[in-house]
Amino acid sequence: MTPLLFIILAIEIGVIIIMLFHSPLRNLIIMGLDRLKQGRGLVTSRTVVATLFTLFVFNLYGIFKTQKRAMEVGTTNPTDQVLLANRILEASLMGFCLFLGLMIDRIHYYVKELWLLRKSLKAVRDSNVIQPVNKIKKTLSD
Repeated sequence: MTPLLFIILAIEIGVIIIMLFHSPLRNLIIMGLDRLKQGRGLVTSRTVVATLFTLFVFNLYGIFKTQKRAMEVGTTNPTDQVLLANRILEASLMGFCLFLGLMIDRIHYYVKELWLLRKSLKAVRDSNVIQPVNKIKKTLSD
């Protein structure tokens, strides 16, 4: 499970870095995320996120259970220490995966809104409703 989580983290970090800088790959990722958020893709992604969150909560429960058992006994055996370290690693990786997924969603939303705002601003500027400042000064001085 741990190698898979590291691969997911690397992919999510790569997607975030690509989405931060304007490039042809950014446009491709934006189009892919748009398609993912339509139809059955949204249901599938929410199911995966819900499953990952459930595993995250289960790992946290296991961590607290192991710590409680160690506090009751007073000492921990090496097996419990290894299991605790493994569960803490998996829980932190899952939490970070969920956080980066939320970041990807928000960056996608903001990039999309910025694109729409620039498009509407360009349409208004092309329709000559807003005159450049230099033309306004020339007409006032005449």
